[in-house]
Amino acid sequence: MWENRWLGSAAAVGLGAVTALISSVPMPRGPVTGGQGLLVIGTSLLVGIAAGNLMRSRLAVLLAPLAYIAAYELARIGIAGASLEGIRFDSIYGIAAFAAGRGIHALLAVLPMVVGVSVGVAIARPRRLLALVPTGILTLAVISLAVLVALPGSTPPVLGANGQPVPGSIAELTTVELGGHEQAISIRAADPDKPVLLYLSGGPGQSDIAFARALLEPMTSDFVVVVWDQRGSGKSYAALDPTTTYTLEALVGDTIALTEHLRERFAEDKIYLLGESWGSTLGVLAVQERPELFHAYIGSGQMVSQRVTDQIIWRDLLAYADRTGNGELYDQVLTLGEPPYRDTPWANSLIMGYYGLLETPYTPPAAYVERGEASGIGQFGLFGSEYSFVENANLIRGLVDMFSLMYPQLQEIDFRTDVPELGVPVYVLDGENELRGRRELAHEWFAQLTAPHKELITFADAGHAVAFEQVDAFLRLMNEEIVPSTYGAE
Repeated sequence: MWENRWLGSAAAVGLGAVTALISSVPMPRGPVTGGQGLLVIGTSLLVGIAAGNLMRSRLAVLLAPLAYIAAYELARIGIAGASLEGIRFDSIYGIAAFAAGRGIHALLAVLPMVVGVSVGVAIARPRRLLALVPTGILTLAVISLAVLVALPGSTPPVLGANGQPVPGSIAELTTVELGGHEQAISIRAADPDKPVLLYLSGGPGQSDIAFARALLEPMTSDFVVVVWDQRGSGKSYAALDPTTTYTLEALVGDTIALTEHLRERFAEDKIYLLGESWGSTLGVLAVQERPELFHAYIGSGQMVSQRVTDQIIWRDLLAYADRTGNGELYDQVLTLGEPPYRDTPWANSLIMGYYGLLETPYTPPAAYVERGEASGIGQFGLFGSEYSFVENANLIRGLVDMFSLMYPQLQEIDFRTDVPELGVPVYVLDGENELRGRRELAHEWFAQLTAPHKELITFADAGHAVAFEQVDAFLRLMNEEIVPSTYGAE
């Protein structure tokens, strides 16, 4: 091969392609954990060394990585999930999904492969050892990348009024097996003997472990606050496959299994369940199935029918565009067609970008801004310490993939007909500035709902994420009304 450039080139291409095909079996979506990321870095480095040594030319820098990328793309054909079903640069979400999925994978594979090729060429042609000098910077970059990938996420301690960790408190990131899949949860509490509050995040696909840590931190003084990255989202993205078992029923089962786990761990007969947006859909279905597990259900940004909500918002945007003479917006929305959207999740992300046009202007409490935007956790909690380097990428592709898989399964759900009663006290946190497409349905469902006790609590300075926006008022509600009337009640 050293004497025949064509054979050397074929070997470089073959090494890159075969490595990709073998790697795609355990990692069809590329590396989704820190361990897999390190494996990709190490394997790519060795492949680069071998390709450079066999080809004896830096042309292997092009051939081996291109073969690797091409073979991986072929192996991914048929993998379910919007982040891998096509490349989209027509929206910020499409660009983010490309960077989080293919981009991060390419970085972890190509950079080490380039360094490896330089080393391999130098081994095959010792007189060119000086060529390793320019490679030194890239080598340091690979080492730094490996260290970055290896660093795990962490959650800060629960602090008292004196700014010091509370003795006996819990600040934990851990995993539990739910439905045969390891899934991540965060547990934070100043006192582990307090009532347990399980928070179900929105989306589908949103990871709120860092976001909820920052915004729900006041709750940790009086509750064991548990935040779960649902299967396929954020720190639980690795559990997405096989997608053939990724069903709404399975996620409801996971919710119940996690509730059982928390009851056992904290020696509680029941827990409190807080659902936000999509999490309110999941929460209602879990309570409907196993009401005996819960003291009460609290809905924030309560969903009732995904299909009808989307249709109302779609029509309201058309009416707004017509009223304001915005022909470009009118044509754009009309072209998407009436929901349910076929081009999921890209059409949904486009429409969500216009929600602000339909909202009534309001000012949430200053504490909401201070704990959220001003705290440095970033959009979707991207800068939260809870996520490792690879998990940060999973944050984006989990949102895209989980949404695309779950959205079609929500189209036939309508609580106005499907959930006429719940066997637990129900509290709906109602944002006065919530979009009409959500709020009117929530009010209609609440009015006809039968429950042992039910309350609709309206907040003037809140929109969709009421529990976050009004967390101090929500904590008072829990301590002064909900817990005294439900905790320990039979």
